[in-house]
Amino acid sequence: QVQLVVSGGGLVQTGGSLRLSCAVSGGIFKTYSMAWFRQIPGNEREFVAANMFSGGRTYYIYHADAVKGRFTVSRDNAKNTVYLEMNTLKPDDTAVYYCAASSRIFDRGSSRYIRPGEYDFWGQGTQVTVSS
Repeated sequence: QVQLVVSGGGLVQTGGSLRLSCAVSGGIFKTYSMAWFRQIPGNEREFVAANMFSGGRTYYIYHADAVKGRFTVSRDNAKNTVYLEMNTLKPDDTAVYYCAASSRIFDRGSSRYIRPGEYDFWGQGTQVTVSS
């Protein structure tokens, strides 16, 4: 049974920073493609960032345009954990943030990683609120 536990959300002022963590248990973490999504009420879940396993020791990193240059996704395979470092936060970043894991291998250049349906396992959401 694969479980994902998310931590690190909270309330921060505009321009502030937060770091989200997602600890994974079960399965072989280093072979999982990991991603962060976010969702606000009434909207679909939105891709934020991904650290994608592409076989061997190859990982590819992607960030959504809305967060590029401000957010950074990373992983620590020794700790079975993926992180989302969020800097220069804006009120538009306010959402519930989710961590997701996929056992699929994504080819470089494929955009499937932005689709929530490509992920097999999800963590509980964590609220991030950015005040103006």
